[in-house]
Amino acid sequence: MREVDRRSKYNRRVFLQGAASAVPVAAVATSSGLGITDAWAEDATALTPATLKTLVKVARDIYPHDFLVDSYYVTAIKPWNGKAAKDPAVKAMLEDGVRRLDQDAHDRHQVAYAQVPWETDRIVLLQGIEQTDFFKKVRSDLVVSLYNQEEVWPKFGYEGSSAEHGGYIKRGFNDIDWLPKV
Repeated sequence: MREVDRRSKYNRRVFLQGAASAVPVAAVATSSGLGITDAWAEDATALTPATLKTLVKVARDIYPHDFLVDSYYVTAIKPWNGKAAKDPAVKAMLEDGVRRLDQDAHDRHQVAYAQVPWETDRIVLLQGIEQTDFFKKVRSDLVVSLYNQEEVWPKFGYEGSSAEHGGYIKRGFNDIDWLPKV
């Protein structure tokens, strides 16, 4: 059985070193007018940056995990830009789906879907389109593209494949550390 070290791996020195290196980067990005959170969407070739940003918000609303940062969701939806470049039908489906979400959001909240402030309001909008091909495609692709990122696995407690370690009998079978030891 594995033992989990619950002590913090961070101390004051590590925090100060990280903060000292982050301040200059943030200052340069802010002074250049480049939004740190939006820079990734500007590389899009087939889909508009607004469509990609909306898709990230949709992805977060379909599979909400407060402990995951947006970069994992960005990584999950970025391949759709390539798919849209190769297949005009995929591009039309994604853009039409986002356009419909934005229209529904404008009708109810007078803002685009990505600017609707409350998750519960966005969920109601998603429930209105859950039978569409757009929603089904986004949801089914996200299962693979979000949860198949190796960087995400430790956040869910998944240790990865055990085949190369002799199978789950030797790795993972009896790894429950949340039950009291008797």
